[in-house]
Amino acid sequence: MTLPEHPDRAPQDRPADSGPGAAQPVASQPAASRPAAPPSVAQLAGDYAAKAGLHRSSNGNIDVLKSAGGIQGIAESILPGLVFLIAFTIDRENLTLAVIASLAVAAVFTVARLVQRKPLTQALAGFIGVGLSAWLATSTGKAENFYVLGFFTNLGYIVAMSISVAVRWPIAGLLFGFIRNEGLDWRKDPKRVRAYSIGTWVIVAVLVLRLVVQVPLYFMGEQGLAALATTRLLMGAPLYILGVWIAWLLTRPAPAAAGAKEPN
Repeated sequence: MTLPEHPDRAPQDRPADSGPGAAQPVASQPAASRPAAPPSVAQLAGDYAAKAGLHRSSNGNIDVLKSAGGIQGIAESILPGLVFLIAFTIDRENLTLAVIASLAVAAVFTVARLVQRKPLTQALAGFIGVGLSAWLATSTGKAENFYVLGFFTNLGYIVAMSISVAVRWPIAGLLFGFIRNEGLDWRKDPKRVRAYSIGTWVIVAVLVLRLVVQVPLYFMGEQGLAALATTRLLMGAPLYILGVWIAWLLTRPAPAAAGAKEPN
């Protein structure tokens, strides 16, 4: 997304006039000491989108699969919990074994990213999350507490996104606006602010739906563990991808007028 940089051309040196009072040639400033050009809007957009974990496809749309971490990222978010469920279902008397198995899977993904020389942010975050979930389960002796951390994470996102809409800085606008090269210009248009607020509420609805379905299953204890784990898998990455895609479609700018350049 970055624009090609054009090297500055140094001015041609003029030959010095002879005689007293002649102007001396001005030495050209070394390239290394020249002040760096400020980043373009496209560069800022690319950097912001990358830090936010969102990616743009070649046709200008959001790459939802890549934004969710790709196949490997989705596997990193799903497999530790799935392995925990399978191990605990096989031997319900051995919670420690299930915890160790899920931690081992998370550790394998972290090592894999090291070998592939990929960014470790998502893998490390996942490993730490699995570690905290494992600690909650083993310290309380309740297998269902392996999933309780996700409830608080969802709640935190719900609060943050709701506040962003209330102060007219909807999260969807901050993320999608940069991908579309709108920068922050969308905030000058009440219709765009309203559209991005709706897009943010769509993502909030996904997070709220998770809690509505999963919290009652959590309070069922071990009897609801299998259903809780299953809904966590189905309502994790797949539902998130669907929610982001719907939000993207709902926030598309209106078609440009004839002869005008259509926004991405």
